[in-house]
Amino acid sequence: MDSSSPEQPRKRKHKLPQKSIFLYFSFFLFIFFFCSSHHSFYSHPSLPSSTLTLPTPLHVHHRILFPDHLLLTLSNTKTIPSHLLHCVYFLNASPNPLLLPLLSTDRYDQFRSIARCPLPPINFSAVDLTWRGMDHHLPPRATPHNWEKLVYEALLDNDTVVVFAKGLNLRPHRVSDATLFRCHFGLPNGAFLLTTNAVSAAQEVVRCALPQSIRNSPEKGRGISVSVSHVRGKGVIPSVARIGGCEKTGGVKEKMLELCACTMVWNQARAMREWVMYHAWLGVERWFIYDNNSDDEIDEVVRELEEKGYDISRVTWPWVKSQEAGFSHCVVRAKEQCKWVGFFDVDEFFYLKDMRRNGLRSMVGNFSSWKSVAEIRTGCHNFGPSGLTAHPNRGVGVGYTCRLRTPERHKSIVRPDLVDVSLLNVVHHFEVREGFEAINVPLSVAVINHYKYQVWETFKAKFLRRVATYVVDWKEEVNIGSKDRVPGLGTQPIEPGDWGFRFCEVWDTRLRDFLLSNFSHPQTGFLPWETPSP
Repeated sequence: MDSSSPEQPRKRKHKLPQKSIFLYFSFFLFIFFFCSSHHSFYSHPSLPSSTLTLPTPLHVHHRILFPDHLLLTLSNTKTIPSHLLHCVYFLNASPNPLLLPLLSTDRYDQFRSIARCPLPPINFSAVDLTWRGMDHHLPPRATPHNWEKLVYEALLDNDTVVVFAKGLNLRPHRVSDATLFRCHFGLPNGAFLLTTNAVSAAQEVVRCALPQSIRNSPEKGRGISVSVSHVRGKGVIPSVARIGGCEKTGGVKEKMLELCACTMVWNQARAMREWVMYHAWLGVERWFIYDNNSDDEIDEVVRELEEKGYDISRVTWPWVKSQEAGFSHCVVRAKEQCKWVGFFDVDEFFYLKDMRRNGLRSMVGNFSSWKSVAEIRTGCHNFGPSGLTAHPNRGVGVGYTCRLRTPERHKSIVRPDLVDVSLLNVVHHFEVREGFEAINVPLSVAVINHYKYQVWETFKAKFLRRVATYVVDWKEEVNIGSKDRVPGLGTQPIEPGDWGFRFCEVWDTRLRDFLLSNFSHPQTGFLPWETPSP
């Protein structure tokens, strides 16, 4: 260029980089198709009780094959009574479909309800639902998802999404390498358009950063499908998960509760009244009940307790053998509501040296001033059948009074805001953030009465079904010497002749005596959870 004749300055044209244009265009398409999908999704009428018998269209989204039943997710957000529906199995080389009654229906989330069908015949080609007495047509061929490899839940947590997946094959009880995983976001029909990196991974839980567009407006993430992939894997894992956890609260922040409780149950309705009422007296303020496919009267019991003023959230958790994942889910759900959350079962009862109203809440509250404490662990005494042959009508706290001498294991009360970002837990306790610690409460201060080995009728159900992911079912010929098994029972649900007095080394009537002295009605003598005989 000739320096003696300088050029006049030119107006610069601002051009977006090609990569930015592509990202903007991709996001535009994503929002367009997502909104279109949501419009068609919400166009289906809900099912008010007055119109349940009308032929409202049934839209089955997904079919998931479990070892003992088939789960179907429906876009009908209202729960349809199961007696109004049939499971329809279309069979290979047969013009006539097979109709079977449903096992159950249930609410699920803000987008879907669920239905449970019996296992299909070996020669089936498709499964659908139909109203009883109506014609049924062959649905589009949709192979049921394999439960062993499936993304099944997702929820927002600040600027991340927590995704729950089977088939990651991560080592149990330890944090894994997050750099090996990606999250994919897209439409309910399975088209994934956005991808982000994982920030943590452990067991069945992967946490990923949110796409910037959702991070700026979290309400836009509500209902979006999400899945996971391994950087060296073969494609994206099939998914039935849609992001939840974005319900609006009207801008009013709820007061934080001091102490909540979270548990997972299967057919434990009979035990819930005593467990809830007793621990409410000790100071528990809210309960998160993760219902793992119960088919007993749990809805009626929860409704009855709510009418009495107990604050209970029943969470439908249809995913089998996923207790650790359920507890991780509960930590995220409870974090904005509770300072401390106790994770213990409905057959586990705290007993304190200082037995007084709100005593457990006071004990836990005292640790709130200990800035380094993130988890409180309490040891367990395991009780046996105590000579009983039938379930104690007055409750387990009064009925079972003989236990093993030596405590075994513990359960934990945690600060959900101080749980490690991976949400890693082994049911009994959590991994806490670096710089924080778990403390053990002396047995002289507090203990948990674990009514683990109850009368055979009750115990047999527990024998046949374990909910923890990494605990082998007792009937399987694996880890015979494990503490998770019953000493001397083996792998068959056959009642030993001396069952009634097994696990009986120390007679311990402290909780029984306290309940009868302090909880009995002064006129009738009934305990609060007792149901008087007609």
